[in-house]
Amino acid sequence: MSSLALINEFLGQPPNASSHGYQIDHILEFCHWFMGALFLGWSAFFIFVLIRFRKGRHPAADHHGVRSPISTHLEFSVVLIEAVLLLGFAIPLWAKRVNQFPPGKEALVVHVVGQQFSWNFQLAGPDGQFGRRDISFVSNSNPMGLDPNDPAGKDDIITQGELHVPVNRPVILELASKDVIHDFFLPHMRIGGDAIPGSLIPIWFTPLKTGTYEVICAQLCGLGHYSMKGSLVVDTPEDYQAWLKERAELAGTQSASAPGAPKTENPPAKQENKPAQPAPSPGPQL
Repeated sequence: MSSLALINEFLGQPPNASSHGYQIDHILEFCHWFMGALFLGWSAFFIFVLIRFRKGRHPAADHHGVRSPISTHLEFSVVLIEAVLLLGFAIPLWAKRVNQFPPGKEALVVHVVGQQFSWNFQLAGPDGQFGRRDISFVSNSNPMGLDPNDPAGKDDIITQGELHVPVNRPVILELASKDVIHDFFLPHMRIGGDAIPGSLIPIWFTPLKTGTYEVICAQLCGLGHYSMKGSLVVDTPEDYQAWLKERAELAGTQSASAPGAPKTENPPAKQENKPAQPAPSPGPQL
């Protein structure tokens, strides 16, 4: 870590683990050092004024104020530097994050749905298509509200609290919420975004280091806000494929042993042909 970045580490900034994070860190470094210089400068000026214009030296107040142009130049310099930071660095970096998304075939797309007080993740299965979600299907056993009648969702992978992604591959997260406004924040990846009911807000990043990183909610969302955490696990490509296989096998096992599933052993000699149950009426999308 460079000497300039030590101030970020001193203030508690976690190590960067994303491809774009160094740009965020550079802006933070400059802002911290700039604000530190301003603090020292204005503190020294304040002490100088207290001594220079003390009552013992100037019994009568001077109502004309500062006549030197130096103060004007100093204030203009501060405004100019702040304008350069905002217009030259912050806004272009923000525009790149919200406008220049990686191609869909290159990136891993994940649907993220927040709720009080956990995170739900949905990944498309081998068919590459996400199953339809509808709020009318949401239940404890179906937290994402997947339509059971949609064949595209049969192979989707659903996890709660933990998301696995491969290293060195762009990841696009599409954020939504079931209840109130949450904020999906990955401090190590230097990225975050609001999860708002009725909206789908995309954010993206490219992880550079394998490991387990904390996911937090950065928006006060209720009494259990403190406990709304999760994990982002960045795997090697081999470990990621092994995890996908494990989740697919687990999903198949759960479906086979789900309560109320029809049994194939000793079928009755005669079965009644019952009419198919109508699907629930479509409701608002998650």
